[in-house]
Amino acid sequence: MREWIFAFPTFLLLLRPALGRVEQHKIDQVSQGKRTEARASWWGFDAEDATSCLQAAIDSSVPRLIVEDMGSPWIVKPLTLVSNQEILFEKGVELLAKRGEYKGSNDCLVTARGVENIVLTGHGATFRMWKEDYQDPNQYSRAEWRHCLSLRGATGIEVVGLTFKESGGDGIYLGCGPQGQTNLNIMIKDVICDDNHRQGISVITAENLWIENTILRNTRGTAPQAGIDFEPNLPQERLVNVVMRNCLTENNASSGYFFYLRPLNAESEPVSIRLEHCRSVGDGGHGARVVTHETLEGGVRGSIEFVDCVFESSGNAAISVSKPSTSCRVRFENCRVLDAALDMSKISPIMLESRLGADTEVGGLLLDQVWIQDPLDRHPMGYNDQAGGMALRDISGTLHRLKDGQSTSVTLTDELLAEWMPFVEIKNIPRLPIDIRTLVPLAVDPGQARTEPASWPMVRKAGTFLLYAEENDKVSFTIDHQQVGSYSGREMRVIVITPSETEVVRTIAPFQEETFLEFIATETGIHRISLDATPNRFQIRQASNPMALLLPAGGVNLIHSQGSFSFYVPPGTIEFGVRVAGQGPAEAIRARLIDPKGEQFDEVDDQFQLHQFEVELPQPSAGEVWTLRIDRPSSLTWEDHYVDLRGVPPLLSAAGTTLLAPIR
Repeated sequence: MREWIFAFPTFLLLLRPALGRVEQHKIDQVSQGKRTEARASWWGFDAEDATSCLQAAIDSSVPRLIVEDMGSPWIVKPLTLVSNQEILFEKGVELLAKRGEYKGSNDCLVTARGVENIVLTGHGATFRMWKEDYQDPNQYSRAEWRHCLSLRGATGIEVVGLTFKESGGDGIYLGCGPQGQTNLNIMIKDVICDDNHRQGISVITAENLWIENTILRNTRGTAPQAGIDFEPNLPQERLVNVVMRNCLTENNASSGYFFYLRPLNAESEPVSIRLEHCRSVGDGGHGARVVTHETLEGGVRGSIEFVDCVFESSGNAAISVSKPSTSCRVRFENCRVLDAALDMSKISPIMLESRLGADTEVGGLLLDQVWIQDPLDRHPMGYNDQAGGMALRDISGTLHRLKDGQSTSVTLTDELLAEWMPFVEIKNIPRLPIDIRTLVPLAVDPGQARTEPASWPMVRKAGTFLLYAEENDKVSFTIDHQQVGSYSGREMRVIVITPSETEVVRTIAPFQEETFLEFIATETGIHRISLDATPNRFQIRQASNPMALLLPAGGVNLIHSQGSFSFYVPPGTIEFGVRVAGQGPAEAIRARLIDPKGEQFDEVDDQFQLHQFEVELPQPSAGEVWTLRIDRPSSLTWEDHYVDLRGVPPLLSAAGTTLLAPIR
């Protein structure tokens, strides 16, 4: 019996996780300032949860901290960095997120918030999270901000040699600080960001940012899914003196180098970004994409330069530029475009684009000695004019076309660009102003009465519906709040405003659920229903009262919205336009316009640019109902698409339902 008494505790010790011995005398010497270098294991080590040990070592503020390879990962909950510290992660160290933790949508493996003078070094060391767990809705609420390393308003930060893997957000995130501070004097070198959920690196705001010898690959999970994404959230944020050198984006689900600068405007600090000797190889979207705000007043100033860069085997156009000609100047110098978009023959290796709502020419692009290798028979440059009738301006340079072993050089001229990238003049039919107080139900022709449940448009992001009710009506409808792709979601707020501008309903529609809404109307007239599912989608079903979707200026963003939708042409109308568009060359629409007799007026298919059905009536309308039929395009991808109405009330209803029309 005595033998078992001694043996049993020994057996237990073998089963316990490895526990490092706390070396208190060395810790005391650190706190007394007698040691300027320490080893993290002095604060202990727990192979199941080393959070308290490692956080205590960091909080000691020792100038140089060495995190040793303990033979198993440092498993931790979220850690926070302090100022004026160098942390060296030895080769083989793995800083691993504790599984089952990180339930907060903003929980990051390591965060540096409002701190300064930090060096994180670790050639051969890895920061790793549990991306597959965070993507499982049965385990986690969906989110895209569980980053490996989050820098928020930090100054003087060096990140060298580390690998950042399998985050629930970005490998590295550079966001604003507690008081909106930008990140200042940041260096990222010899880093690998691999298999992250949203981005390899996201840059929201930074000044004096240097990224060198960095690999950004295999990003896949939720949009944008880029290698690196420069995407400010607010006009006051900055992208100033940013340099990338000798970097590689590879096998990301979307673009390699993405510059979404639309939130900046002409009053923002001008951007200054330069990429040298960078490559994009096999990225699923664009090799490099630049997007600014589409308006003359909205486009940010400054410059973006690509020098000696290569864009190879991208799934979409290798280079995509969408911006006013007067906004930031974009230059490609001595760059190579190789085998881009080989499965998308309708687009070109280099694409320009006008966006819905654009009010000025597109351009401001210099292609200085750009080499294009393309086995397909197509123009090297193309134009997707979604705004309609937007001209191209200030595009210049020299292209060298490589095909079948032959090289042909061309200088870009206005005449050549007009041949390669013609734009269609679209008649500017004015948008008809509408006073919703004048709307009343309009009964449909009995011959058009529906024989099956009405199909309402599937709205992407936000939308406003108008509903007519009389006092004491029992109003009801169902809201289907659905996910788009792998976007994270949230509860959608639903607000109903009465004709007298009183809020009668405020509720929420849970994500990925159907919500039944019911209320008693307190007055007669038009009620406004506001919904915002950004970035996801919603659809109205089984409405008890006459309804219509109010189309915003520039048109409504629909998605997978197959069906027939009707609109009213008021008495006296002699012409009107119906505008439809896909979203870029990768996403198109098929649309048919049907007249009041049920005959097809016109049709477009695989339409990704803006198209306007222009209707000139032989005599003024007596008041009639037309129908727009939307279907999947024959050969191109079908996802986002847009509809706008010109010259008629901007109201779209499910075909066969009671329409809303102005009082005659």
